[in-house]
Amino acid sequence: MADQFEKGVARRIIAAIKEQIHSGIYQPGARLPSTRAFAAEWGVSRTTVTAAYSQLIAERYLETRRGARAVVAQGLATETAPMPATAAAPRHLSAFAKRLLALPSPAQAQTARMADFRYGDLSGADFPMLAWRRALNKASLRRTMQLRYGDPQGTLTLRTALQGYLWRARGIRCTPDQIVIVNGSQQGLDLCARLLLDPGDPFVIENPGYLLARHAFAAAGGVAVPVPVDEDGLRAESLPFARLAYVTPSHQFPLGSVLSAARRRALLTWAAHTGACIIEDDYDGEYRHGVAPIPPLQTLDAELVIYVGTLSKTLSPTLRLGYLVVPSSLCQAFREAKCLTDRHTPLLEQDALAELLTSGAYERHVRSIRRKNTERRAVLLQALADALGSSVTLAGVDTGLHVVIWIDDVAADREPAIIEAARAAGIGLYPVSPLYDPTEPRPAKAGFILGYAGLDAGALRRGVAVMAAVLDEFR
Repeated sequence: MADQFEKGVARRIIAAIKEQIHSGIYQPGARLPSTRAFAAEWGVSRTTVTAAYSQLIAERYLETRRGARAVVAQGLATETAPMPATAAAPRHLSAFAKRLLALPSPAQAQTARMADFRYGDLSGADFPMLAWRRALNKASLRRTMQLRYGDPQGTLTLRTALQGYLWRARGIRCTPDQIVIVNGSQQGLDLCARLLLDPGDPFVIENPGYLLARHAFAAAGGVAVPVPVDEDGLRAESLPFARLAYVTPSHQFPLGSVLSAARRRALLTWAAHTGACIIEDDYDGEYRHGVAPIPPLQTLDAELVIYVGTLSKTLSPTLRLGYLVVPSSLCQAFREAKCLTDRHTPLLEQDALAELLTSGAYERHVRSIRRKNTERRAVLLQALADALGSSVTLAGVDTGLHVVIWIDDVAADREPAIIEAARAAGIGLYPVSPLYDPTEPRPAKAGFILGYAGLDAGALRRGVAVMAAVLDEFR
């Protein structure tokens, strides 16, 4: 306690001397009282004053010579009155910052007492806590004698484990050198944007589509070329020139369609002819309900496609773990960009994930969480049928962790009012309309994305019942 008191007194002495220097009481070259005299004046120990003087000397407020009293350093002019705000020069922002600030903000999570249908949430009860703890403990015990920066692409152990998993689960053939570990798929998209787009370059994107992908490419200066989607996915038959195309072929976000075989071939042919890169976001490829998984586009041409994978839909979005599988010709560029961005993804989490993959615990967890979410989906669909029946149209029910619900007799401009009424009733609803390009027409009827992976059966049933009551007020 005494030591903390002395430190507090020293800080007050330092602040007092600085104020006297800035106010002109002590001019440059002026001598300060001796430590003995200052200590007597303040009623503290000489040691405390000496510590305060030493700190001021280290900060170049004071100068001293052996056997002489400390003096105020030269060049410390008296503070002048601050310039009025109107006279201050405007702060410069880069073109990137200005583009970023011009983008609309994504929907924020809502406070929902009963049920929050926010897409992307997972149930905390589904997280494999024991397996993850064991993996973290093993990774911690394998620490090396030296703590040092790692490989920007990710640890070789994890990349090798992912290589095997991607072959078993998704049929992807690649080498560990083609894998880049990133802090979630969003960082992967940002790297793609900065490496593949110059300001003014066009990029093809699904309409509607993933908002933060469009923002990443637009912030880099890209110009969006929105292309409509239908029940066969992106309309790829006559695409215009672009530097890249961002697609979700296995489960179009948000509407849920699967890119047909003919359109997959058309998209690859377009990329080969134009020199464009295809960015394939396989954000929830592990979740196919009752049907076989759709092979990734990357398996058809590994040199034209950058495959984006994430652990946010199977483990947790809080871990910020994802990966890219990049064409061999782009490996060096992505490695260098990742290094400049943040050196590398945290190593402990990488090692823990590698342990989960090599032990088989991750794939056991995926089977378990897939079964649980299939059960949640069944509960949600039954609740919607019971409460709303034929008054709504559903999309994207065969795969993924969300469904889209179109309210057949409610106009899209009622969405904000419905969201507010739902929030007041204790549920969180999120509209589809912001996912459409703002320059293109939007659907006339109201639509919402219902994420269900973070809710239990009871919350799903209660949430749908409340939603149905809210919608009745707008018909």
